[in-house]
Amino acid sequence: MAERLLIAGGLVIDAAAGVEEVRDVLVEDGKVADVARDLAKAPALKGAAAVDAKGLWVLPGLVDMHVHLREPGREDDETIASGTAAAARGGVTTVLAMANTEPPADTPSQLAFLRAKAAADAKVGTLFAGAVTVGLKGERLCEFARLKDAGAAALSDDGRPVMNAGLMRRALESARDLGLLVIDHCEDLSLSNGGCAHEGPAALRKGLKGSPWAAETVHVARDIALAELTGGRVHLAHLSSAASVAAVREAKRRGVRVSAEACPHHFILTDDMMPGYDADWKMNPPLRSETDRAALVAGLADGTIDAIATDHAPHGAAAKAQGLDLAPPGVIGLETSLAAALTGLVHAKALTRRALVERMSAAPAALLGLKGKGTLARGSDADLVLVDPEAAWTPEPPFASRSRNTPFRGRRLKGRAVRTIVAGRTVHAL
Repeated sequence: MAERLLIAGGLVIDAAAGVEEVRDVLVEDGKVADVARDLAKAPALKGAAAVDAKGLWVLPGLVDMHVHLREPGREDDETIASGTAAAARGGVTTVLAMANTEPPADTPSQLAFLRAKAAADAKVGTLFAGAVTVGLKGERLCEFARLKDAGAAALSDDGRPVMNAGLMRRALESARDLGLLVIDHCEDLSLSNGGCAHEGPAALRKGLKGSPWAAETVHVARDIALAELTGGRVHLAHLSSAASVAAVREAKRRGVRVSAEACPHHFILTDDMMPGYDADWKMNPPLRSETDRAALVAGLADGTIDAIATDHAPHGAAAKAQGLDLAPPGVIGLETSLAAALTGLVHAKALTRRALVERMSAAPAALLGLKGKGTLARGSDADLVLVDPEAAWTPEPPFASRSRNTPFRGRRLKGRAVRTIVAGRTVHAL
């Protein structure tokens, strides 16, 4: 007999299908079998396992196209098992892990290892990016065709920019011919120059070396020009500046094949909010000004910024205890991204709930070419998250992640994933 699960009476919000109303969802053998009113009353479904979703939102599982899982090489900070458990807690049912592991995912054999490890340990769907350059050194392109054959879902040297423009041009051309998306970390290293905070009044008051907004935007403009030149697709990671948003908006008007993401910490927090010298607030790019934050929100609202991603970057307590100058940049985000976005966007009336689902589910699934993800249409994968939009809570350890470096710790959030389902199976429930 088929395995069936009925999710009854929830507000189904499916941006891809244009649905936003109370319906029942029938899951059968890991797929969405039906989405309709009053399925719970059908005699044929009497006795089926059921979840009461009254008062909850029922969304397609979230897709986070930018995470760092640290395995292999830095398992004390995170593993595939712990990172995907954190994703499940946050309602994320598919993640794309970046290639900057130790060793990096720059060969077919390394991708094969990662995929086998994920098949054994992952709590949610786990995809892997292959590296753009050998050893992430920015000197020589990897063999993209072989990486694609080995299962690479995208290409990225994230953590480092591809600084050589000629090399980036060839990367976009090769990826274009293979139908792969190139995700670039936009940072001109000669301008950021090791800065540990946004170059502005807050950094000046604290005596911190600043990284200017132009360090990002100069690189953004270069990548847009190269995408326009080659016809390749480039995805710009973790935008943080108003000028970058304006550049992407104008490029899209010209038809350039560019897409972009923003992280909750960048569109909710600013450099002025940083408490003292707490390195849990250090990330790259850094938190910027209120003008930049507001521009990110506007870019999410008008579709200039396609996706919300976390750039989940775990670091252990000892590393972060070194202080702002010496601590590595990066914050965790998988367990808080949905709640932070609900708090800072939907409850703040900056984004509709359907638009939020688009940015966190449908759009990233489409950018990565994932069939059956980002929607609850019949026949799609039964990846769902049930959300209590009114649940108030405060993120505090212990986390599912092995690390705790989040600027949202102790911050009151409104909205929470209360059940996460992957392929019809519950992987998290409060």
